[in-house]
Amino acid sequence: MPLHDAYARRTPFELAFPDREAADAFVRAVAEEAEARGVDPSDRAAFSMLGSVGAAVHGLQGPDAPGVAIRDYAALLFHAFHFVREGRPVHLVDVHVARYLVEGPAPGGTPEPPARAGYVQLPRHLFWVGGEGDEAAEPVDGFFWTLSTDGSIHVLLATGMREGRPGLAVVPLPEAPWAEAGAWMDAHVREVGADFATTLPGGELEGLYSFTAAGEVLKLAARLFAYEGAVPEAVEKHAPPTNGRDHGNPVGAESREPGGSEGPTPSSLPYRRIVLHG
Repeated sequence: MPLHDAYARRTPFELAFPDREAADAFVRAVAEEAEARGVDPSDRAAFSMLGSVGAAVHGLQGPDAPGVAIRDYAALLFHAFHFVREGRPVHLVDVHVARYLVEGPAPGGTPEPPARAGYVQLPRHLFWVGGEGDEAAEPVDGFFWTLSTDGSIHVLLATGMREGRPGLAVVPLPEAPWAEAGAWMDAHVREVGADFATTLPGGELEGLYSFTAAGEVLKLAARLFAYEGAVPEAVEKHAPPTNGRDHGNPVGAESREPGGSEGPTPSSLPYRRIVLHG
């Protein structure tokens, strides 16, 4: 299974909200209602109780909706709202950086998110959830993050996105105090075995990783944001494709997988590619 990090792939946001104008209208409606009711939209519980959010949940449950459990729609909308308000920031992590963050020492410096909300896209097919016993394994596309005004971070994993198969699954993680993120970088999360060790049969032969606990995702996020802050020259800015599969990549990334197969559908959003530097 080829890994992929040459350009940003179509994001879960684009899959769930293909109509940009509708997404912008949703954000305006929520913002106006939250202001009128004196609700902090970064409070996920209060956000879920807004009438405009309830209406959007019903709208997402149409025949063409992604395969998200009903209980998770509000979490997806919460992150989508803040993702749009922050300007739709996408951060694509390349394979070398991902392996460095998993297997190397914690980056120096203090982890600071580059924005109050955004989406981190991981190399395709590198990180997985499930795969133990009879549990089906799913590749992790990435995760949304949103910082609340009370200092908590909310994270939503996006899984199950595969070319040729419609659908999306999301896994909301418990909110956590971002003030403790510095300690997460050196934490050992699993009770048995190494953090991020694969749970897929034979996965170690391909150098794959698995998430088995929320703490592993938070550890990776803290390390990534610390790395971005400590090594700003590792962040490449990329424009969205102008036509077809022109990915706007300054290093001329190809649109095909090894062996000549067509690459995944590119994102229509601008993105920042995080590369290994030095």
